[in-house]
Amino acid sequence: MRSTVTALDLQSFADAFNRHDADALMAFMTEDCVFEASAGPEVCGARHVGAAAVRAAFVDVWTVFPDAQWRHARHFVAGERGVSEWVFSGTRSDGTRVEVHGCDLFTFSGGQIALKNSYRKNRPPLPAAS
Repeated sequence: MRSTVTALDLQSFADAFNRHDADALMAFMTEDCVFEASAGPEVCGARHVGAAAVRAAFVDVWTVFPDAQWRHARHFVAGERGVSEWVFSGTRSDGTRVEVHGCDLFTFSGGQIALKNSYRKNRPPLPAAS
């Protein structure tokens, strides 16, 4: 990774999410990274600290939504901060589907992602396809 993060890097990060490639994702993250999920018991959602915990949280998303995809991504970077906007879609094991707009707010350190703070619209699940 370069000493600064670019919008192209954020697209590569998004591509790794869509491939469900935890190793590639973690190569973008600092060792002491933080992931704040869009849902969870804390005011920030669910907070995962450190590479092992962040990796496990990423893998858990693919467990809950085996077909998870983040499409129509748009990115911008300004200094040590960045934003990715996307449309998330995924199907749970019971067949219900989620499709929502969302975004990630990033903080960078040393050319890597130190914080991934995720937000998404709160839309009820769509019924299972019949």
